[in-house]
Amino acid sequence: MTDIATIMRTSAVIPVLVIDDIATAVPIAEALVAGGLRVLEVTLRTPAALDAIRAMKRVPGAIVGAGTVVNADQFAQVMDAGAEFIVSPGLTERLAEPIIDSGVPFLPGIANAADIMLGMELGLTHFKFFPAEANGGLKALKALAAPFYQCRFCPTGGITAASAPEWLAFDPVLCVGGSWVTPKGATMAEVEAIARAASGFRGS
Repeated sequence: MTDIATIMRTSAVIPVLVIDDIATAVPIAEALVAGGLRVLEVTLRTPAALDAIRAMKRVPGAIVGAGTVVNADQFAQVMDAGAEFIVSPGLTERLAEPIIDSGVPFLPGIANAADIMLGMELGLTHFKFFPAEANGGLKALKALAAPFYQCRFCPTGGITAASAPEWLAFDPVLCVGGSWVTPKGATMAEVEAIARAASGFRGS
């Protein structure tokens, strides 16, 4: 099992995926991987999410994780589905402790200094800054990152193809999360092209 830092460095952009139709899961994963985005976050926002994780894991080269994990029951469900990493919108001890104990890579959401301090008390140094734009954008993250120099971040929430390169130019940002790489109604060829453009944001 790899660690969260390695996963975050694998792709400049982590697609945040809301899968409504299980039939689209594998084609979307194949298009994203072909475009150079191997790390895929399947959010637990639809009934198809767990089956999508199982299906996408069969795509060669894909690293498939579960997002929007908010409690221990969901953690157990996504582990049963084979999730390779866990992303949560926030951070609580009750959620974090079983995930940390399991050793699975974990990227919890933080919004302020208190969240980061809680994470560090739990032994964590890699966080999702969420919701990034609503929380003050890059200016806010730069202010937060200064006293927590040992921490690294994946801003998510409101990031676009236009703003992602600026976020990625800030050294503590290892990657960004975004839903723009799979716009509604896009063909798989279009998704692959968007992914290819996004994979080059960091020269990766």
